[in-house]
Amino acid sequence: MSNQSGSDEKVARCPMPEIRRIPNDGTPLCPSSTFATWREEGAATPLEYSDGHIGMIINRYELARMVLEDKRFSQSPPRMPAHHGEVLITGYELISGSELDAGNVLGLDGEQHARIRRTILNRYSVKSARSYESDMKEIIAKQFEILKTQPRPVDITKHYSQPISAAGHMRVLGIPEQFRSRYSELFVEESETDQKIAFLREVLAVKKNELAEDVLSDLLRTDLTVPEIEGLTLSLMVSGRDSVAYMISTAMTALLNNPDQLEALKNDPELIHGGMEEFMRVGAMFLTVFPRTATEDIEFGDVKIPAGVSVSVSPVAANHDERQFSDPDRFDLSRDAFGHMGFGHGIHGCVGQQVARVEIKTAVMQLISNTSGLRLIKAEQNEPIPFAHPVATYEAGAVIVDWN
Repeated sequence: MSNQSGSDEKVARCPMPEIRRIPNDGTPLCPSSTFATWREEGAATPLEYSDGHIGMIINRYELARMVLEDKRFSQSPPRMPAHHGEVLITGYELISGSELDAGNVLGLDGEQHARIRRTILNRYSVKSARSYESDMKEIIAKQFEILKTQPRPVDITKHYSQPISAAGHMRVLGIPEQFRSRYSELFVEESETDQKIAFLREVLAVKKNELAEDVLSDLLRTDLTVPEIEGLTLSLMVSGRDSVAYMISTAMTALLNNPDQLEALKNDPELIHGGMEEFMRVGAMFLTVFPRTATEDIEFGDVKIPAGVSVSVSPVAANHDERQFSDPDRFDLSRDAFGHMGFGHGIHGCVGQQVARVEIKTAVMQLISNTSGLRLIKAEQNEPIPFAHPVATYEAGAVIVDWN
């Protein structure tokens, strides 16, 4: 993010597209200047969806928070925004069209959403996240030793971030050891939804006889129906792991792109706590979160959202709103970035964010504290690459590094 030009110059370089679609000319650490243009036009501007619907994109921080807190919006219908570009994979859609939707916390509203979400909150609390620290340190230290055996220069996304995120995810969920290689094959790599469902059913069948202190065991102890348990399990197996891998790679790219900030963190490791929030602010994965559709006419000041209109909140745009964060394009580990929207916000905010913080902080500090002369050879994400999901998310890409 260093040596970026001012927002006025960036806006001038990127004229407003004739059709309002999610721009694909930005990168995780240098978002498209179109977002700055849209913020100047207003808190919400028109946006086209892939089904032809014309809704809105929320560009400013204050309105973004209000929309995500408002229960008058529904996750249905599961529209995806139209893009200026391609998508790498389709992944698991918001609504699958099967009975498992009863437990898909990503697509539920109201009391059903709250009831399903409550069953997992305990395992993702601040207290629980702290209890995982020892296991996460062990997972990360082990993967760092594996990383050191790889031919260099080495891709830390493939050999560090992704294996750590998968192992950490399996630890919290409680996936038995005998299933762990298959989990990585199906959920780190691309696979069909029916393969994922068959896998999770095998896992749950084994877990019924091996209850422990983990998320899946907790689910099997509840009074949720089988479709609710399976649907929530699928949501949990699919969601969150990729975000952790993405943020480890993106945080390292941000540090290696800004040697002064890397040096500051080495000299003062305590910076990692506030710095974690700055990583999430500048490198938010979601250009837009899953859309919400107004269930009635809604007004936020001069912004009017008629019933039936879908809106997409943009964490990327909100996190670079100069009304909330001064000099927002600057990466600064000493900044007070708390309140960022990198984990979403409100009733559908990321349930696993406290555990993710532990994993990301530990992985970053392990890497920078135990290498000398760590340097970036190439990061694919320093140039625009296809989105990772139809909702519009950035891809980590290969991050090639070397050290002395």
